[in-house]
Amino acid sequence: MAVARTPRGTWIDEGLRALAAGGPEAVRIETLAQALGVSKGGFYGYFASREALLAEMLDRWERDVTEAVIDEVDSGGGDGRARLERLFAIVATSGDGSVRGTTVDLAIREWARRDETVAERLRRVDNRRMAYLRTLFASFCPDPDDVEVRCMVTFSVRIGTHFIAADHDGRSRPEVLALTRKWLLR
Repeated sequence: MAVARTPRGTWIDEGLRALAAGGPEAVRIETLAQALGVSKGGFYGYFASREALLAEMLDRWERDVTEAVIDEVDSGGGDGRARLERLFAIVATSGDGSVRGTTVDLAIREWARRDETVAERLRRVDNRRMAYLRTLFASFCPDPDDVEVRCMVTFSVRIGTHFIAADHDGRSRPEVLALTRKWLLR
């Protein structure tokens, strides 16, 4: 009986989990193999090096948080507000265990602080995300300054809410986020 190989995507997924948990230093071939319950020999059937895996992890993240999300949002049709509602729902249900989750995003942001190549990739991804938000908000906001502010608030809430420990004066965090969505879509 032939031994089944661990799929390439499984290595990438495990690498992203390790990245989220401990940064790029935690993405080690032997550690990934142990987590997957396989030998590290299978790794080299797919990747020439650890650096090749890291590059493919960034490729997967970029694709999953930009074009895949945009395609999912756009596939439902509707006007800008409807698409933003769909985008907000997708983001809200993107658990931290997924590539779309905030944990991976934050780990890549931290990595980008120390690696210019990763910083360039992050800038490209952030610019793509902002450009898409601009098209959605511009569909119902005629003022370019208003559009830019809404985009910045939307993006800042997505990234920053995980760092804010403040109470909300009798409101829950989900209630405040719902109020924020309502304000952004007015």
